[in-house]
Amino acid sequence: MCQEPNAGGAVTQQGPDPAEETQPCVGVIIGFPEDIASELQVWRASFGDPMASHVPAHITLVTTTPAADWPSALEHVRSVATDTDPFTITLNGTGSFRPVSPVVYLNVVEGFEDCVQLHEALQAGPLDREPAFPYHPHVTVAHDVGESSLTDAEEALASYAATITVDRIGVYEHVANGFWKLREEVPLGGTPKQR
Repeated sequence: MCQEPNAGGAVTQQGPDPAEETQPCVGVIIGFPEDIASELQVWRASFGDPMASHVPAHITLVTTTPAADWPSALEHVRSVATDTDPFTITLNGTGSFRPVSPVVYLNVVEGFEDCVQLHEALQAGPLDREPAFPYHPHVTVAHDVGESSLTDAEEALASYAATITVDRIGVYEHVANGFWKLREEVPLGGTPKQR
């Protein structure tokens, strides 16, 4: 059964839906190079986030979407990726979804619109669904921790900055143990964008 993320991207259990129980669920993300991912994992753990060791740093593009036809869903992701040029993401400073959701995140400054456009292209065809919340690219650094830890995260990483080139996206399947399994890394294609 799929799980549905809340406003901050955290996963919460939904009631059983017999139609979904036999369908795999797809998630598509932008991952980070190992050095940045490790650094952010250490930060997330320092704020007491229980998911720090289970959820690597990422930007969600498609969240928990049932896929009645996995091959069609994967082909759709590949097609969108082929039509998407690599782009740059810069993270800078922090934000929060409080009070709607107990989440502190890193802001996506450069590359925000690229993420939105990629999300919109992916969330169509076999992955078409109405999201529970408006899409907001971000990198979670603290979730489901006490208010003081959320404040600590927001203040500690207020001057954090990093830049990466996005040249691939990860396609994940939600598996029985409640976690996500990487099924394929799909390269972005095309020539550099003319700005």
